[in-house]
Amino acid sequence: MSTPTDRLLRSGPAPAEELVDAWRERARPAVEQTEGKDFRTQWQALADLGALRMDPPGSEHPGPVTRALAAVEGIGLAGADPGICYALASQLFGMQFPLRATLPEQAWQALAHVQDGRTMLCHALTERTAGSDPLSMDTRARRDGDGYVLDGAKTFITAAPIADLAIVFARTAEGRSPFALSAFLFPVDTPGVSLGETFDKTALPTVPMGELVFDGARLPATALIGEEGSGLAVMSSTTAWERAVVLGYALGPMRRTLQRTAEWAGTREHFGRRMGASHQVAARISDMALALHRSRVQLYAMAARLDAGTPARQLAAEAALTKISVAEDYVRLSEHATALAGVRGFLPGSGLTADLHSPMAAHVYAGHNDLLRVGVARQFGLPVEN
Repeated sequence: MSTPTDRLLRSGPAPAEELVDAWRERARPAVEQTEGKDFRTQWQALADLGALRMDPPGSEHPGPVTRALAAVEGIGLAGADPGICYALASQLFGMQFPLRATLPEQAWQALAHVQDGRTMLCHALTERTAGSDPLSMDTRARRDGDGYVLDGAKTFITAAPIADLAIVFARTAEGRSPFALSAFLFPVDTPGVSLGETFDKTALPTVPMGELVFDGARLPATALIGEEGSGLAVMSSTTAWERAVVLGYALGPMRRTLQRTAEWAGTREHFGRRMGASHQVAARISDMALALHRSRVQLYAMAARLDAGTPARQLAAEAALTKISVAEDYVRLSEHATALAGVRGFLPGSGLTADLHSPMAAHVYAGHNDLLRVGVARQFGLPVEN
């Protein structure tokens, strides 16, 4: 049975909306059966349904990016933990799609098995002293015979403690030249690679986060992605992809939050009337709907442009604006829900429990919103510095 939230907020292409509905129903049994189990069990149950398949058999329309976005939204609507939704979106949009666009066809086909979910990727860029400024990284890959030797460490890596393959960015030349960095793809069990510290998080706690340490790890030349010195270009592609559509992970949780809050406001007795009869309450519910509507329009528009063949790097400014906007709308919607829930928003098991940490994390993941604003301003010719 559809709800007003389902009927009113259908701003995506009709085929995409049908896919969202289909994925919600397809994923619900797997979500219910694996609730409370470890991350990898929940992940694999959804991957077995085809959640990571970029070109499922018999599918042509809508395009693969829109299909993937609809799958992630539908899984979120089925009640999947936001951390699982984020991990799926991160692997799809931050790694699988960019790698397919970057690697030669033969190299991609050798990697395409990641779509079955049994091989998990992680994206290792950040260091303890080099986050948003990649050209300050210390991790180095030096030439040695026909391969490389990797030394250094990467931190705050989503899925690092359970990943099988890592995309790692390292310095192959000194200085701040745009050609000083290179990107590598290799198994995490490579000799000389070890798991460092793991982190307990208050935001998206279901998906693990940790460090990777490299101590004389020998990499074959085939581990290099693209050409030596193209690391910054590879990074620009992966981050543009991620910023364009990774916030799709929030759409399912946002809609579920709106739905339960609207139902609460419509039935809660308050000052001798239903709580939803208050203009202030109604305005908050409408603002929540506006935030969700705006986010869906922007994300599906970005997916359509990527499906049309527009290179992600050409969408860098629009991707940044989309990421900023959806992240802020996610926080705004969550704040409204918390205000309307009152103390129940802070009581586990109330049915209205708030999660403000995970929406706030959207400001930081895939590039801090403050720095993304700086990048957008530069696009308009402003001489602004970080």
